[in-house]
Amino acid sequence: MVPQEIIADIPLDPGVYMFEDARGAIVYVGKAKSLRNRVRSYFSADHLADIKTGSLMRDATNVRYIVVDNEREALALENNLIKRHQPRYNILLRDDKTYPYIKLTKEQFPRVYVTRRLRKDGSEYYGPYFPANLAYRIVHFIHKHFLVPSCTVDLTRAHPRPCLQYHIHRCLGPCVPGLTTDAAYAQAAADTRLFLEGRAGDLAKTLRARMDAASSAQEFEHAASLRDLISTVGDLQERQKIAAVEGRDADVLGWHREGALAAVNLFHVRNGRMVDRREFFWEELPAGDDDLDTSEFFASLIKQLYLDQPFIPSQIHVPVDFEESGLLEETLSEKKGTKVEILTPQRGPKRAFLELVEKNAQHSFEQRFRVHKPAARAVMEALQEALGLPELPKRIECFDISHTQGVDQVASMVVWEDGKMRKGEYRKFIIKTVAGNDDFASMREVVGRRYKRLLEENTPFPGLILIDGGVGQLHAAQDALDALGVINQPIASLAKKEELLFVPGQESEPIRLDRHSPVLHLVQMVRDEAHRFAVTFHRQRRAKSRITTELLAIDGVGEKTARKLLEYFGSVERVRSAAEEELAKIAGAKVARAIRESAAPTS
Repeated sequence: MVPQEIIADIPLDPGVYMFEDARGAIVYVGKAKSLRNRVRSYFSADHLADIKTGSLMRDATNVRYIVVDNEREALALENNLIKRHQPRYNILLRDDKTYPYIKLTKEQFPRVYVTRRLRKDGSEYYGPYFPANLAYRIVHFIHKHFLVPSCTVDLTRAHPRPCLQYHIHRCLGPCVPGLTTDAAYAQAAADTRLFLEGRAGDLAKTLRARMDAASSAQEFEHAASLRDLISTVGDLQERQKIAAVEGRDADVLGWHREGALAAVNLFHVRNGRMVDRREFFWEELPAGDDDLDTSEFFASLIKQLYLDQPFIPSQIHVPVDFEESGLLEETLSEKKGTKVEILTPQRGPKRAFLELVEKNAQHSFEQRFRVHKPAARAVMEALQEALGLPELPKRIECFDISHTQGVDQVASMVVWEDGKMRKGEYRKFIIKTVAGNDDFASMREVVGRRYKRLLEENTPFPGLILIDGGVGQLHAAQDALDALGVINQPIASLAKKEELLFVPGQESEPIRLDRHSPVLHLVQMVRDEAHRFAVTFHRQRRAKSRITTELLAIDGVGEKTARKLLEYFGSVERVRSAAEEELAKIAGAKVARAIRESAAPTS
């Protein structure tokens, strides 16, 4: 327990305090208007009688603190320290779902990407987007109408020919000199910026001026394309106007708890419509006073959800009031620039909606902790959401490489489709072009061979290509697709040990799925099947190679003869024990005599 005599040295100023255990690890972080008074309160009889606080004080052997100027600074610092140290007595938000933003890069030729992490790199970020695939649909719209790409081509140097995206009119082709001009690309980037900022009126105005100019110059085809774009942008603007009058932005939180287990649902309401839902789960909530726990739980949850986010809704609805709600309202309002309210509805439509969210939280609890095999479609939808895929991944093709120190290199491809492994569609590959131990080059060869064949056969590609490995294997597979001109094919890799999912373009921000997530279970199952299939094939090749080598050591036995003998007798042992007359029927008298002599015991 923390020695009480050190409390006298703690100042009365606002700040953050940290309890440490005997090893020096931070076990709890809290904030206070008065540090000394708050820490002293932990030693009161009422607090020590509480299960959670009593357990905390038994583990804590020291307390450290940081003084700040005011409570708002303490609030922000407390949130940062909790996220950094993950103290076991704090309520920790472990979310396996983050919403994407659209990134418009700051380059000579700006590009657009979907990303889940905001960086201070000079780029412009728009979002977040609910649901996640909305961001991908918007970027697809930008490719189609503004011809600004999401490629990874080095645009600082000239290239001899453009990629497929240029040929299908999804890019202006700035990588190849002469295909576009700096001015034309800058205009396309400016149009994209206006579109992402929601300035449909300004965009329509500039498009109309360019349409009139093109018409005057008798560039009628170009004028017609601008006219169609104006119409499309106008339709989008009208839809936004209709939605805007239907209600305010709000997030509604509800939960269901049983002992140490809890499920929270967060419904995102935008312009009066429920646009998406998030789920959070806890398995080791500390026991304590129920009312106090509930208030502390939601106070901690709201801090971790919103203090670091660029987008904050106008209203946040929670099932219970809590002490810090006023301070959080002030802090979030200052961050947003407009008023933010944290409400606990008691009656009427808002209360009814909150009860609906709590009912869904109870359903999530049942699904998570009592139901173990969700439907295949539900898993596909969750996988689509986790990876931000443009379409439902009804078919997954997974690749793995197997060898022994670079010898007998092989690869496997397994197929999962509509909830089942399709063993009849598995494929084996013998590595042909790679010498030595180079998994990356082997992966590049195999993926290239597989999808070159699909292109030649005009066969549809899978909803997701899954690679067994980390970033290196992912890049090798992506290189193979790039070489074939295959753009925007969903692909991901699953790294062993950490079980992180990597996708191109956001390698520095891998997706960490909850260990109970059915999505993680699915990709693990498919990955493990690819590994099993590859290892089995490798062992067969290695055994055959070893057996064939034994026969080749006999004078007069070549590869064709060894293969005939093995096919007929089935094993080296049977070849060596066969009668000379029987061997002669397959391999000739001379070879039969040599085999019998090699099998004879030496004195």
